[in-house]
Amino acid sequence: MKAKKVFQSMAPYKPGKQVDEVKREFGLERIVKLASNENPFGYSKKVDEIVRDTANHFEIYPDGYATELRQLLSESLKVDPDQLIFGCGADEVIDIICRTYLEEGTNTIVATPTFPQYKHNALIQGATVKEIPLIDGYHDLDAMLKAIDSETRIIWLCSPNNPTGSLIDQQTLEKFLQDCPKDVLVVVDEAYMDFVVEDKKVNSLDMLDNHANLIIVRTFSKVYGLAGLRIGYGIAHLEVSEKLNIARGPFNTTRLAQQAAIVAYQDQDFIQTTVNETIKNRNAFQKALDNMNLSYYDSEANFVFVKLPVSGDSLFDYLITQGFIVRSGEALGHPNGVRITIGNADDMKLLAEKIADFLDQQAGDQ
Repeated sequence: MKAKKVFQSMAPYKPGKQVDEVKREFGLERIVKLASNENPFGYSKKVDEIVRDTANHFEIYPDGYATELRQLLSESLKVDPDQLIFGCGADEVIDIICRTYLEEGTNTIVATPTFPQYKHNALIQGATVKEIPLIDGYHDLDAMLKAIDSETRIIWLCSPNNPTGSLIDQQTLEKFLQDCPKDVLVVVDEAYMDFVVEDKKVNSLDMLDNHANLIIVRTFSKVYGLAGLRIGYGIAHLEVSEKLNIARGPFNTTRLAQQAAIVAYQDQDFIQTTVNETIKNRNAFQKALDNMNLSYYDSEANFVFVKLPVSGDSLFDYLITQGFIVRSGEALGHPNGVRITIGNADDMKLLAEKIADFLDQQAGDQ
């Protein structure tokens, strides 16, 4: 059986270590997982209530149009209901975009390092991927524009960027959209936009009316804490969203996920608490890094990428024996560093102490 040739040079996604696996391997009773940018505060308690009421009639297909959730977001975001595209997580929305617009002979432009699924899905569709290195953690937007040619179909902007957390501000994004050819799609992935401090927030929705080539991607996995239910969405002009909804599977989000997303979205008290605590704990952790003379990228996300004088694997290996799982930069295209999710205050304080111990050991070994 012959698969596409591109699969010969690709590998399946390899997730970070799971909590139960680490407990067994190291004989630990408590593990703090700070590797996947999950919400350490969980999710709205109202979700448990709706899941109890919705966890039945699994023999019936879900609403393929996601009518209730679609209407809620349409009214809240002030967009036409058909401008929305729902997916099994933002991951699937990204895949749908690639399946709709990319093929052999076309190309797409991404930053490096950034969220790897842009490149992964583009390669599967046979497209060429042009990778533009970040500058101090930020997208090199001028270089991305210069890389456009007649076969460019999509430019991917992850903002705040994963894994650096750096934000493309409102004015810069508006200028980029003005300068970008109108037949090239610009996908702005806003998975972490909720964690941006208020005076830096970007209103990309306001740009939709003037830029028909803009697609905004959002998720319920991060601030809403529904990573395990897999639901995300995109927002685009009707001409684009119609094509994406043709490519979308007819029953790609479950009834449970749709109903949970509705109540999670409505519980803004929980969301605000999560955002406030995350920003406060992020600031405190960054001060602790400053005291250790460790540098890090500007982050407006629920994680910080810490630069190291050694391989990220070495700190990862040490911290995992201490009960902390972080994400080594070796797996993210930035070997000398680690990406650390912002957890609760006590865990972040203890983690900082463990990192300081690691640095002391490194200094003693030299």
